[in-house]
Amino acid sequence: MNFKDMTGLQIMQAAAAGKIPLAPISKTIPMNITLAEAGRVVFEATANETHTNPLGGVHGGFAATVMDSVTGCAAHTMLDAGVGYGTIELNENMCKPVPFNKTLIAEGKVINKTRRLVISEGYLRDETGSLYAYATATNMIVS
Repeated sequence: MNFKDMTGLQIMQAAAAGKIPLAPISKTIPMNITLAEAGRVVFEATANETHTNPLGGVHGGFAATVMDSVTGCAAHTMLDAGVGYGTIELNENMCKPVPFNKTLIAEGKVINKTRRLVISEGYLRDETGSLYAYATATNMIVS
């Protein structure tokens, strides 16, 4: 499968369907794409003991990586074949500690797309809707 011939949405949908492998970061930070549509993606993410900070909780980098991933992948769904992106700004806010071994739902949505930039937002919640983190991101379109 040649990714250069696939739109960003086609790549994200193929990953969600298990037709192509997930990005290697999903082994370090366990994430799985459950939905991909134009301008929106949904992931499941689960922190485990490998994500422990020196104080014994889940390291903040776990949520930051998940937020960067969902905001970036949402942006990717808006791009043509052969076009990439790179995060140039990620602003994340933590609302409460991320629990160990509990699957959380991360959602990314595109807010605005211009010729050179895609701005998106992301949310990390549990099954009840309780908010653990949210973020905004700006991604530069790279042709």
